[in-house]
Amino acid sequence: MPIPQKHQYLAPLCDALARRWPDNRAVSLVCHGHSVPAGYACTPFVDSFHAYPHLMYRTLSQRFPYAVINVIVTAVGGEASDRGAARFEADVLCHKPDLVTIDYGLNDRGLTLEQAENAWREMIEKSLDRRIPVILLTPSWDQSWFSQSDEWHALEKHAQQIRRLAGEYQVGLADSFAAFEHEVNEHGNLLNLLSHWNHPSPLGHALISGELTAWFPAR
Repeated sequence: MPIPQKHQYLAPLCDALARRWPDNRAVSLVCHGHSVPAGYACTPFVDSFHAYPHLMYRTLSQRFPYAVINVIVTAVGGEASDRGAARFEADVLCHKPDLVTIDYGLNDRGLTLEQAENAWREMIEKSLDRRIPVILLTPSWDQSWFSQSDEWHALEKHAQQIRRLAGEYQVGLADSFAAFEHEVNEHGNLLNLLSHWNHPSPLGHALISGELTAWFPAR
């Protein structure tokens, strides 16, 4: 099934973000995942203010200037989706989020596709059971693209699986993988998008943030 329309999926949330005081309320967005949303750049250096959760926060604050927005990052460097699912209720749902984003594709190559799918399904279903909208992120690229190795082809397969899950559950999709592909095809330099072997540069994070904020049409 196709994913929802960007201008429709988060319409109630965008309405809430557009309300002015005294009719507005705090809106909480939780970014769950591995080292990329956590802000790791050239490990062990962390650059949170150029990572996509903060860039998303800045864009949404400009787009919805009356909103009180909390962007909460529950990401853990080095973690795959099985561990993220295990702590999902304690670390994510405890915040009573208005939106959850999930980003584990890079590290899920350490799992089988089936193991990753089960973990993603668990997190998606726990969110939807509470009527919390979800945006899934396909993985950003890493330097395995240069060798077109088995590791690279595994990343492609995880991206395809994440797209399939977004369609099946009718949730949002931030297709970071496709955004990197387009940028490399247009400008031909993946290294400009990376700050480390597998971590995005500020430009790479800006691409991911753009994929996310496209789901928040201005009011």
